[in-house]
Amino acid sequence: MTSPTQARGFQAEDWAARFLQQQGLSLMQRNYRCRLGEIDLIMQDQPDELVFVEVRYRKQAQHGDASESVTPTKQRRLILAAEHFLLKNPQYTDRYTRFDVLGLNGQSAKPDWIKNAFCVE
Repeated sequence: MTSPTQARGFQAEDWAARFLQQQGLSLMQRNYRCRLGEIDLIMQDQPDELVFVEVRYRKQAQHGDASESVTPTKQRRLILAAEHFLLKNPQYTDRYTRFDVLGLNGQSAKPDWIKNAFCVE
């Protein structure tokens, strides 16, 4: 069974994938999961650039902007999941990688797309 919150999350990810494809990125994989974390979207930008995308949706802005809700803990889990993906898919290890956040805020038609939202240390 899918909860209403999960259904909204899947809808937000669908919308984000379509938006990013309209911007020229290619979808490689959705919802990559491992014991270390989950990556909402894995996209390709340019022939040699791999993009790990965290999609955040906020119905109301009273608790802050959706894109601001990616905490340092969440960032670490995304990095670990990305490292796991690269270990399992060595054909991509020579590519430049970046972490983007795509925030969707309530009824706003304009997404908040932050390229290189955080760096790997």
